[in-house]
Amino acid sequence: MTDINQMIINLAVFGRTQSGKSSAGNILLGSDDFYSSLSPGSVTTECSLGRSCHLHSFMRRGGQEITLQIQVLDTPGYPHSKLSMKHVKQEVKKALAHHFGQEGLHLALLVQRADVPFFGQEASNPVQLIQELLGDSWKNYTAVLFSHAEKIEEAGISEDEYLREAPDALLNLLSSVQQRFSFQILLELTPMNHACQDLLRRKSTTLQYKKQV
Repeated sequence: MTDINQMIINLAVFGRTQSGKSSAGNILLGSDDFYSSLSPGSVTTECSLGRSCHLHSFMRRGGQEITLQIQVLDTPGYPHSKLSMKHVKQEVKKALAHHFGQEGLHLALLVQRADVPFFGQEASNPVQLIQELLGDSWKNYTAVLFSHAEKIEEAGISEDEYLREAPDALLNLLSSVQQRFSFQILLELTPMNHACQDLLRRKSTTLQYKKQV
């Protein structure tokens, strides 16, 4: 950090193909750095880094206003429709070391579509990727973002009702990451909705770095 009143959060987004990773990254950045489109296959084929503008008065610490900047690493879907799982894993590991090797990673954001059930091996694959990349302490650096949350709102389902009906696999994941999760409604986005801001504030109060080796 170059300034005692400036905070930089290094964040990487993970998830299945068409989960909304790139869109989530754009929301966090308040930009359209990452290409995103509806497609029957995977869109993102390589990692890329985006940086947000400075968000002034993001929070207060020690009586001082803190300015936040977010660095987001967008990653290919896992599993991928065109690339092998081994290739994606190597690409992400290399990108984490290149972009965050000095400072480390603060937060791995697992993007899960709220309108797609979480069960089976395909849902578990991105979680396993995070575990392999971050090691035993992965739970301390991971949060879940439910994308397309407007779908459950349109269905007349509240967030509490959604979680009550969630499968054990999802509830166990949320418990593992200490209930760090947020629901993302795409229409609420400019540049970062309140739920995302709250998630980052909660993380920034206990800011830790996960060094890449």
